[in-house]
Amino acid sequence: MKLGALAPYEDALVRASPLALVTTEGRLLHLNIAKFLNDPDDADQTVLDRCIAPVLDVGCGPGRLVQALSAQGRPALGVDIANVAVALTCQRGAAALQRDVFDALPGEGRWPTVLVLDGNIGIGGDVASLLNRLRRLLGPRSALFIEASTQVCGTDEVLDVRFLEQGVACGPTFRWARISADVLAVRAEQAGFAVTDQWSAGERDFLRLSRSTTLA
Repeated sequence: MKLGALAPYEDALVRASPLALVTTEGRLLHLNIAKFLNDPDDADQTVLDRCIAPVLDVGCGPGRLVQALSAQGRPALGVDIANVAVALTCQRGAAALQRDVFDALPGEGRWPTVLVLDGNIGIGGDVASLLNRLRRLLGPRSALFIEASTQVCGTDEVLDVRFLEQGVACGPTFRWARISADVLAVRAEQAGFAVTDQWSAGERDFLRLSRSTTLA
């Protein structure tokens, strides 16, 4: 991500203020900052209940999921490129590193559970590359939980976006992908995963993926 692109997001986390993404064509994509800062909701819990520790949360934000797992005695680590997000996670008493998912990470190839929620499948605007990277983080008997970006079937798009703060576009543009569960399932299989579970909760779609035995 370009230098300075995250500043509006980090400011919104500090102030708990509304924030959105806006495409170069003027299309708005709202970000639920309040949800990120709150405790896990019922939909989040459907994922947490399926986790086997230790858990890696990719794009952990201010750490609601990592903190919830840790509070239950289930070791978890969050990674995020936003310094403020990592600091807020640590303030909650949870563990987090400021790290890009494409950088070297602890426990590569051994994680039992990896989470990619809150639209983070869009990281970098390249779903295929991200799935391939995530596959290398997992252990041989493991699960990758991904939340689809939208419930609109057939969605598979790469957008150039900026943050929108109080109606004003700010910061440099960066690429972001949006993908629905039906398309994500196909892309996951192409990346060497098997879809082992799929469900909806709170108007959100989730997939549980495992490494395909044919490519393990």
